[in-house]
Amino acid sequence: MTTSKMPQRMAAAAPLTVLLPSDVTAPALARREVRAATSAFGLDEAQLEDVLLATSELVTNAFEHGERPQRFEVEYTGGRLTLRVYDTGRMPPELRAPSPAEARSRGLALVQALSEDWGFERCPGGKYVWAIFRVSDAA
Repeated sequence: MTTSKMPQRMAAAAPLTVLLPSDVTAPALARREVRAATSAFGLDEAQLEDVLLATSELVTNAFEHGERPQRFEVEYTGGRLTLRVYDTGRMPPELRAPSPAEARSRGLALVQALSEDWGFERCPGGKYVWAIFRVSDAA
């Protein structure tokens, strides 16, 4: 995980921003918005399922280990789909190797396995945790 690979934002490709509620409905809301936003990007069903699972894990991880996630962003530029969750915490995300007996603590390991890259970026008031997926343009 590195912060140096954070995708650069292009002025012409404004991200979709979703304000997250402060309750357990946030992951479902984020998934619903991602599904709607990506409908024209040419994702096959397997890619879409990977992106939706990563969406859930990023938002859930921000609630459980960050400090109050406030927004979720989706950006598509040049065949790359970027998911970002902003929370007010300053602590970096921690990738853990869970034991087989643990029922939890697999969120970031799943994001790492599903995405092309992931990481975090500190910003005023908190941080973004992001994941990048390579997808082809819709035919």
